[in-house]
Amino acid sequence: MPVPVPRQRAIPAVECGQAPAASPDSGPSKEQAPPGTHPAENPTTRRENPTEKREKPTDTSPDTSTGTDSRTGTGTDGRTGTDAGTGRTHTDRTQSAAPTNLTVLLIEDDPAGSPIVPDLLDQAGKPIRVRTARNLTEAGRLLTDDVHCILLDLALSTPAHGTGDAEDHDELAVLRHVLELAPRHAVLALTSSSDAERGAEAVAVGAQDYLFRDELDGRLLSRAIRYAVERKRSDSAERRLAEGRLRAQENRRLERGLLPTPLLAGSPLRFAARYRPGRSRALLGGDFYDVVRTPDGTVHAMIGDVCGHGPDEAALGVELRIAWRALTLAGLCGDELLGTLQQVLEHERSDDEIFATLCAVDISPDGRRAGLCLAGHPSPLLSRPGEPARLLPYDNNGPALGLLPGARWPRMQVELGAEWSLMLYTDGLIEGHVGEGRERLGQDGIVEMVRRQLAEGLAGEELLRATVNEVRELNGGELADDVAVVLLDRTA
Repeated sequence: MPVPVPRQRAIPAVECGQAPAASPDSGPSKEQAPPGTHPAENPTTRRENPTEKREKPTDTSPDTSTGTDSRTGTGTDGRTGTDAGTGRTHTDRTQSAAPTNLTVLLIEDDPAGSPIVPDLLDQAGKPIRVRTARNLTEAGRLLTDDVHCILLDLALSTPAHGTGDAEDHDELAVLRHVLELAPRHAVLALTSSSDAERGAEAVAVGAQDYLFRDELDGRLLSRAIRYAVERKRSDSAERRLAEGRLRAQENRRLERGLLPTPLLAGSPLRFAARYRPGRSRALLGGDFYDVVRTPDGTVHAMIGDVCGHGPDEAALGVELRIAWRALTLAGLCGDELLGTLQQVLEHERSDDEIFATLCAVDISPDGRRAGLCLAGHPSPLLSRPGEPARLLPYDNNGPALGLLPGARWPRMQVELGAEWSLMLYTDGLIEGHVGEGRERLGQDGIVEMVRRQLAEGLAGEELLRATVNEVRELNGGELADDVAVVLLDRTA
């Protein structure tokens, strides 16, 4: 990011021996016209009534994967600045980010139209258009999208509020009003040469620079305008960068909540996971998962999906995951646990229509059996040596959390065997398209895909990576929805 050029002090016009060039005028509003003005008019400046109707111009993902072996506890995972204050003329530079055909809005309340702004030229030698407003009401009407800079006379009368508060006695109240009116525009404050302190205060409040109105000349003011526009752009870019850093920090905090470290110490099971956001999200969505081992040796795994996308849904997913872990470690399981999670969702969601799907599995200490509860979620995929991969039963699939008050979620008992691999996933993995048509991959498609990849000898993290990549390729690019996949393995 370019570093803003230090603001030249006060007005160097006197130091340079440049006298102010005041041009005669006879109206309260003026706008300098571009080349081609009728010969009867001033070639660089023409008057306009500020209330005259004017036509408004036309405006011209990361992939997160983790893996943990619970037996070891280790993871497997030109822009250029402006020339103001440099002492060089505008012809010294070959490139500049400053725009041509600049438009300036002058706000000053001289009813006689005494000109305080001389004729201005941009870097290309074209006249800079100047609009004049006598008060903030007129300024609001003239402040269109093509205005690049505002020249504000600090001697402008402060809007009357009649409140008697401190704002009525604030010498910079008018500047504060202008900054609120035009937060995206560069502002130059005009003050008298005997009141430099007030100009410095204006810069501290938010103006890009200050100038002495009684020492203005066209060349100096033109350069100051270009500098103010560039400084405002630099400040805006720096602010956007800071906001981006804050969003990244928030996303990292959400990531730690949504993609936790599994608690599997002492378990013979191996864990791997993969998360990929949809193309419309910067980092995270509403998918979440968790795996913990309770003191009795039972391994509990869960994966869920909050409907919708964005930080609110991601935050709700974090709350549900943390609540699930706390309730699981407290000894709740099955229908009782899901019922309590539904209460958490109902109290924490921002809208009554928000719901969450969830799949919860509890694997017995010997690793041969498991209990399964489904709340509107796709059924896990089980694969065993010598047998084709298949979906676990989903006939007793209960409703998603948050849809039906007092709902029940039956717990199904399933046999796993001595050696197996269990894949839990969100619907983003199966809702991608197959080719250019409208056909979806679906659960049957993912079963066939995993069968083929297992036959090729893929397992663990390699299996997850190959699955997600192939789903993306079939979709023709990034998936519209987030994808989260959890894989638990048990070897004999």
